[in-house]
Amino acid sequence: MADLQALPVICVSEGEEITSVPPQHQAWAKANGFSGQRGRLLALPAPDGSIAGYAFGLGGASNRPKLVTGLAAAALEPGTYRLAGDYGDATLAALGFRLGAYRFDRYLKPKAAPTMIDPADADAAEVTRLTEAAFLARDLVNTPASDLGPDALDAAIRAFATRHKMKLKAIVGDDLLAQNFPMIHAVGRAAAQAPRLLDLTWGKASHPKVTLVGKGVTFDTGGLDIKPSAGMLLMKKDMGGAANVLGLAHAIIDAGLQVRLRVLIPIVENAISASAFRPGDVLRARDGTTVEIGNTDAEGRLILADALSLADAEAPELLLDMATLTGAARVALGPDLPPLYCADDALAAELMAAGMASDDPLWRLPLWAPYQPMLASKIADINNAGQGGFAGSITAALFLQRFVKQATAWVHLDIFAWAPEARPGRAHGGTDQGIRAVYAVLKQRYG
Repeated sequence: MADLQALPVICVSEGEEITSVPPQHQAWAKANGFSGQRGRLLALPAPDGSIAGYAFGLGGASNRPKLVTGLAAAALEPGTYRLAGDYGDATLAALGFRLGAYRFDRYLKPKAAPTMIDPADADAAEVTRLTEAAFLARDLVNTPASDLGPDALDAAIRAFATRHKMKLKAIVGDDLLAQNFPMIHAVGRAAAQAPRLLDLTWGKASHPKVTLVGKGVTFDTGGLDIKPSAGMLLMKKDMGGAANVLGLAHAIIDAGLQVRLRVLIPIVENAISASAFRPGDVLRARDGTTVEIGNTDAEGRLILADALSLADAEAPELLLDMATLTGAARVALGPDLPPLYCADDALAAELMAAGMASDDPLWRLPLWAPYQPMLASKIADINNAGQGGFAGSITAALFLQRFVKQATAWVHLDIFAWAPEARPGRAHGGTDQGIRAVYAVLKQRYG
């Protein structure tokens, strides 16, 4: 009965006629110039003047986004809908619609989003878990630092751990120094709320170890190398790595993958006060490496280095970090295509293929060893900021690689976590990147 009450959204490829509707609707579509143009939504009138359903254009097959149905959800009014017509892969079509219906209304008068009855041949459980994973990441990234500083992000992660029955250990404030996380402490010590490292685990100890590390900078002023106002405007999203790691962890746990999952999230605010770390300072990392500070705005790699050293010590089968690390990544590949760094050719190929299949694209860039000298320091083992402004994303990845020695495989994703323009399945604002691609590979390996 519910299916009959839901309004149909009839999917039509560009250039094709609507054949599954009454003749009057076919004539209506023709009179309105509807021919399946991508994203076009045409209301189909009922005899009583109400809306009988919608025709929705999928566009041409050659360049059709996998999540094109998200355009319908973004345009529809609140209500219950069902997909009809030739929408292709049912699970992707349902997922696209669900993701396209996302609204961030924490600071607005709430407006109901359209809902959809999943097609009978869709994997409903998969659609739900991937939607929940994406929405978790988006909600966190969209929340401003006034409501998501280190304390609030800590609380959100604790609630996540409780909900997922994860064990959690927290190292906060000066305890970071006592337990040898000096760079996390240095970056976060200037803020009013203490820096910390949260360590979450789930799964059987006998299962393969998969460890996720997420950059949790709740706001980044740039430190004493302060950003200009335009560069600071979106810095609430600098915890996007942490947000996406949590979304990925949700999908892994909800699917019951056979892994021993560990999630490490260093949380800081890169603020300015009398105790801020300075350009020219030399910090000693957890593994003993001395790091000259060439730029206090290259802080993300510092906190990740300490967390990666901890993760690497137990030699996980896979160690993966996500971070909103460099503007250089956006200059190179734009906002929609995060760089992927991985020395394992087969794993990198798997991740790229999974990303293309799920409309969660990644693009491999090289860990180009000849650029190591760009990180040279005359007074320390390494500098945190590359010289000359060249290859900024690559040199950041090379910096992180230095702290990974024992993991079987390491992956670094330099994500943007922001959609400057809405596109199929992604609203404007904070967004998920890398979750579906990585989850698909893990599911294939450990499902």
